[in-house]
Amino acid sequence: MRIKEAIEESIELKKSILYDSILIAQIRQVADAIVSSLRAGGKVFFCGNGGSAADAQHLAAELSGRFYFDRPPLAAEALHCNTSYITAIGNDYGFEHIYARLIKGNGKRGDLLIGLSTSGRSISIVKAFETARKMEIKTISLTGESGGELVNYSDIALRIPSTDTPRIQEAHILIGHIICELVETEMFMD
Repeated sequence: MRIKEAIEESIELKKSILYDSILIAQIRQVADAIVSSLRAGGKVFFCGNGGSAADAQHLAAELSGRFYFDRPPLAAEALHCNTSYITAIGNDYGFEHIYARLIKGNGKRGDLLIGLSTSGRSISIVKAFETARKMEIKTISLTGESGGELVNYSDIALRIPSTDTPRIQEAHILIGHIICELVETEMFMD
């Protein structure tokens, strides 16, 4: 039955993440990088396309709103929430420039850019990472197994060991939630 198979696939992928000591260490590094940026007055920007945009917005909301407990907001935002901007830049310059222009206009040295792309080939995210690196903004990618071109522009690349888009996205949100919990705890409980 396909329902059980899908659940089993998700469980197996999460088990492979659980036993991947390198990926586990990278998750900790990402949380530390976010805390470091926020404590220094930086912001955390998120971007993605399609379902990954929804996940990026979800994670930005967990940090800027609340996760497990009431606490002050953290400076985090998803770059795609202004649809008038997205459609104007897409129309006038091309969709591939939407995130790069926002980073150029709003980012500064010491900020952090997190891009979600299951393939690692989303040109709008690759261009944003290229821009961020030129501006000395740390870049973190959440991708699938290959990492695509995005890993070439990532300070930390969290590569999910799968080529199945829905399973990769499920793993991204799991890892994103873990990172949000670590950040919230370090910022407000330590």
